[in-house]
Amino acid sequence: METAIATQRASKSSLLPMAIIGTLFFIFGFVTWLNGSLIPFLKILCDLSDFQALFVTFAFYIAYTVMALPMSFILRRAGYRDGMAIGLGIMGVAALVFIPAAQMGSYPVFLLALFGLGGGLTILQTASNPYVVKLGPAESAATRIAVMGIINKSAGVLAPIVFTALVLSGLADFNTEAIARLGEAEREAKLSEVANRLVMPYICMAVLLFLLVGLVKLSGLPDIEEEHASDSESRSGIWQFPQVVLGAFALFAYVGVEVIAGDTIGLYGERLGVVDFASLTSYTMVFMVIGYLVGVTCIPRFISQQQALLGSAVAGFLCVLGVLLASKESTVIASLLWGWSGIPVIPDTVAFVALMGLAHALVWPSVWPLALDGLGKFTAQGSALLIMGIAGGAIIPLLFGKVAELAGTTGAGYSVALPCYLFILFYAVKGHKLRSWK
Repeated sequence: METAIATQRASKSSLLPMAIIGTLFFIFGFVTWLNGSLIPFLKILCDLSDFQALFVTFAFYIAYTVMALPMSFILRRAGYRDGMAIGLGIMGVAALVFIPAAQMGSYPVFLLALFGLGGGLTILQTASNPYVVKLGPAESAATRIAVMGIINKSAGVLAPIVFTALVLSGLADFNTEAIARLGEAEREAKLSEVANRLVMPYICMAVLLFLLVGLVKLSGLPDIEEEHASDSESRSGIWQFPQVVLGAFALFAYVGVEVIAGDTIGLYGERLGVVDFASLTSYTMVFMVIGYLVGVTCIPRFISQQQALLGSAVAGFLCVLGVLLASKESTVIASLLWGWSGIPVIPDTVAFVALMGLAHALVWPSVWPLALDGLGKFTAQGSALLIMGIAGGAIIPLLFGKVAELAGTTGAGYSVALPCYLFILFYAVKGHKLRSWK
């Protein structure tokens, strides 16, 4: 009876922190998955190649590597609550930088704004992920992160739809070929008109972020207490924990393929002539939400965190093969899966890109608890190291762009995801079990 009462009290005490963290995860998702719409948009607006357009993801995700350690120091000194408020404030300022970027039509300024958003998100991610892990039993940590993932990816579903409605509404002729057919003066006027449509959405985003600073500051969000596990007492640094170092590489691989699946699908669709290509990221995000729902339902009741990770790696590898080998004309897969619903169908090869979202959805929530297991006093450092793995979202999409450029076809770029899934498979089978480099 006493145990049940204690469990109930713990559940109630974690409800408010989980609600606050859930709100932050929604912000993560909305800001992050706007990139999938920005890439083809800026490609046309700034007259970029596929490779140049993918510097959107580079600028955004490289901020996680550059800023992870500085932000972890801020977090250590300011605490979780104030650190999150600082991160939101940085993001608010970065959102305002989109205004001069749009008015000047300057790609470097757009990249600067994206780097600022990534920098602000770094401190939020560094604080929130271990927070969710520590708010309950270790064996159900993946389930809690999966709940946050559902919130995150639901925002990712909405972001491209909102972007298309606010920025591209009434612009059915806004694509590379249509813009190329215009005269120079007409083209400049068209691009200037479209660019200015970015101003109001980003002003609204900045206002919302600054309001959230106040919400977090007044929330009374408690700090988490780190356990001092005996295994960590004999270690002198985070690099002596193979499970977290290899976990960072697993997240590097995962975030790379996640960004490819979410942020290049619009670019790929635009090349294949898919209508409303800027909203295609929503397809990937819907499948990721489905994957997270599977995680919430099945972990740890029916499958373990390790089994979920193993299944994700295999399924992702098979989806990439589907992207490379499927038809660019047939829409059989989409017709079978959702054609009956009235949602527009897409070519089979693009459908497999969207299905990658379902395949790898459980990698992030599975890696975090496996990697942080036994870190004790090194948990904060371990979290910062795992956050640095998000740099995969900067590097791997650029490899995608270069391979696609060399091969002369966007679809060929997805081959870079194959070795990524193989490393995730290694981590699921052996990497997470290692407690020594010997």
